[in-house]
Order: sequence, then structure tokens, then C-alpha cells
Amino acid sequence: MNFLTTISVGFKEIWANKFRSTLTMLGIILGVGSLVAQSALVKGLENGMKEALVAIGGLEKVYVTPQAIPIWQQHRKEQAVGNTMNDVYALQRSAPLVRLVTPEMQTREVTVTRGSKAFNPWHFVGTWPSALEMNEHVVEYGRMFNQADEEQARSVCVIGTGTRDALFGAPEEIGREINPVGEFININHQRFRIIGMFEHYESELDRKARALAREKGFQPAATGPSRKRGMGSGKSKSGAGIAFEWKNNTIYIPLTTMWLKYRAGLATGPVTDAGTAGAAPAIGADTGPDPRLSTVYFKVRNLSQMNDALQQVKNVMMHTHKGIEDFAFNTQENWSENIATATRNARLSGGIIAAISLLVGGVGIMNIMLASITERVREIGVRKAIGATFTDIFIQILVESVVIAVIGGVAGLIASKGLVSLLTLVSPADYTPVITVEAMLLAFSFSVGVGILAGIFPGLKAARLHPIQALRYE
Repeated sequence: MNFLTTISVGFKEIWANKFRSTLTMLGIILGVGSLVAQSALVKGLENGMKEALVAIGGLEKVYVTPQAIPIWQQHRKEQAVGNTMNDVYALQRSAPLVRLVTPEMQTREVTVTRGSKAFNPWHFVGTWPSALEMNEHVVEYGRMFNQADEEQARSVCVIGTGTRDALFGAPEEIGREINPVGEFININHQRFRIIGMFEHYESELDRKARALAREKGFQPAATGPSRKRGMGSGKSKSGAGIAFEWKNNTIYIPLTTMWLKYRAGLATGPVTDAGTAGAAPAIGADTGPDPRLSTVYFKVRNLSQMNDALQQVKNVMMHTHKGIEDFAFNTQENWSENIATATRNARLSGGIIAAISLLVGGVGIMNIMLASITERVREIGVRKAIGATFTDIFIQILVESVVIAVIGGVAGLIASKGLVSLLTLVSPADYTPVITVEAMLLAFSFSVGVGILAGIFPGLKAARLHPIQALRYE
């Protein structure tokens, strides 16, 4: 019996027992479908998190944040100055592996008002114009403040769309896009003029949902201070969603303005040209100006030199901090590693569950093949009596098992698309699931492998039947 004839016989056996064969394939269909769907969800999550990572500055961005003074240096805590502008200028002068340095000074419990409307921004900071490049912002209306605004400590600000929507009304609410440039707002009772607004940041899923809504002539309703324009927006508090919300709910003002209006209100002492008080207060002091920066950001010139750049920055800052290590580095690589770990764990756990489902389907195939052999004992005896060899019988049973697995695998690949759509509908998120060719090939290959394993034992059992005993079987 040639191979094509063997496959043909396998299809005839499946067709002769359609209902039984369908039930047998169900385990393979569900296993393949769940494996592909799980992989699509994880891939979408990975893409969404990487998109957010790029949106907040990319892998080359590093945070320099204050940290507690080490125990062995506690006796020098009165000398600790924290992160100041001296660090920023020193890094610009003495760290050639760093291409961009941006200081940031924050204040807490900020209330922004306009008329009867009030808003608490997520991110209210004083910074340099270079924050535009550092945090991957794009100005949609107006402009970013410049060096002149910084030097003259002008009361100007650049806002995100979340701030605009909370104070002026969201486009979805009033039916038109508002350009707030030139308007005035109050920030903790200080009057500021809006000179620019960033573009709206959103996840890939939100962008697609909004584009689809526009095509249908429908604008999704606003759901809060920040525009949540998509099916999944606001429903998932993933790192990706929060990153975009953080950027939308931002208010930037010049660093000097922040220092003078919010951090140096009690100051009477001189301020050096480096932007720090002549005598820096101890940590926790409230009797004078606070020259400390909340964060210093920098971007390395080359990712391959990240470790060298960090060491270089540490050397510079240890000098400006008088040898006191009261600062720490937080790299985006940590986030990238967390993304890789999270996706690897998700793939592993989901893959194990899907593999178990496929193995159950394999057990079903083995069971149905054993039942089929019992029904066809006399047929096998006749074939052996007229010259069928051990290999002929074994290959026929094995091929029938693989045919069931292949058909189930193909059906599972088709079903995976619907399963992904169903999961997205039931539990929308800030990312779009992505079905990959690699996942489909892996799932299909696994289903074929299960079919082969499931057919070996029944094939051996059938091939070992004695023709005389098989012909006597009733």
C-alpha cells in the first residue's frame, strides 16, 4: 500500500465516523487555539509595554534619584547636599559618554484651577526645554518654553491634553478641538499663561478604536480628566496605559520659575550661578530655600557603553557630593528586563496550560484509535493474510492518527482568530493582541507531534495482531 492510499484510507475512516472523529479533534482544536491565542495576548502585551518604554524616553534614558545615605556614611549626613544643579553642570562638563542632561524639580499637592474647574495634575515639574527630547514629547499647539523664559523665570507653562480636557473641556464633550495657547490658569494660586500643549498620547489600540469611530461618524464619550478614547483605555492599569496617562496629565514650567515660586519662597540667602543656595540646608530642613532637584535625567550616547557611562556619571557625582553616595541610578533597562521576564513567564504558564490541553487531545486520539482497532480486528487479519506487513499496518494506523491531529490543528488555527477576538471583547486592554506566524507554526507542529505520539501505541498493537487470531475474532 503506497503512502497516498494510506492517507486516503485514513480520511475515509474519519469520514465514516464523523461525530466520533469531531469529538476526538475537539481537544486538539482547543489546545491549538488556546496556545495561539495566549501567544497573541502576550505578544500584544509585550508590544504595548515596549511602546510605552519608547514613549517615556527609550532605553538610553537614566534617572538619577535621591536615596538614603548608606549606613557607613551616616556620620556625614549633615554634609549631604542631595542632587543639585551642580551635578547637572558637572555632568555636562565632565561626562562625555552622556549626550543630554535634564534637571527636574517637583512640588507636591498641586491644584490647577480655571474658573470653577480644578484639576490635580499627575506630573507638575519645573525643568529645562531639553525635557521635550528627554521624555519624547511633541508640541501640537504653541511652543515649548525657551532659554529666555528660563532665565527670566517667566510664569509660562506647557500642558498635556489631560490638563486641557479637565480645565477647558474634552473635544468629545464639546464637539470641537480646543487650542488653549494664550489662556491663563492658576497653579496653587499663581497665575500662569499657557504657551504650548503637547499632542495627545495613547496606546495603539486607542488609536485604532478612535480612527474606526471617526470612520463611522461616532466620537467615544470622554470618561474622565484624560481622554480615554478607546475600547480598552482606562480599563487596564498596565504600565503601558499609565505611561500615556502620565504624559497626558503633565504640566511643565521653567525650572527657575519652579524654584522661585514654589521652592524658594522663604529664601533670603544668595543663590549661586549654578542654581544652588550658598549654604544648602540639611535633609528635612524647612528654614530656607531647597536647592535639591527631584530627579536628574540623562541619556547615554551609545547603549553599548551604558555601564561605562554609569560609572562615569557616578565618578562625577561622587566628586560633587563630596564622596557621599546619596543617589541611585534607575535605568530603563530594568524596565526592559522586567518586560522580558513578564512575557517569558506569561508564555511559559500559558504554554503549559495549552500543552496540557493538547496532551488531553492526544489521549483522546489514542483512545479513539484503540477503539477503532478493536472494531477492525478482522479487517486487519484479512489484510495480513493477503500479504500486509507489520510496517504496512503500523503506518496505516499512525497516519490515521496524524490525519486527525492535522485536521484538528488546522481547525484550531482557524478558531484561534475567533478566540482572540472573544478575549479582546470580554477583557479589553491597552494593547492589541498579535497572532504571529511563529506561534501558529509551533502550535501546529505540537499538534502533529501529539498525533504521532498518540498513534504509536495503537499502531504497534494493531501491527502485532496474529492473522489467524484476528480472523477468528467476533
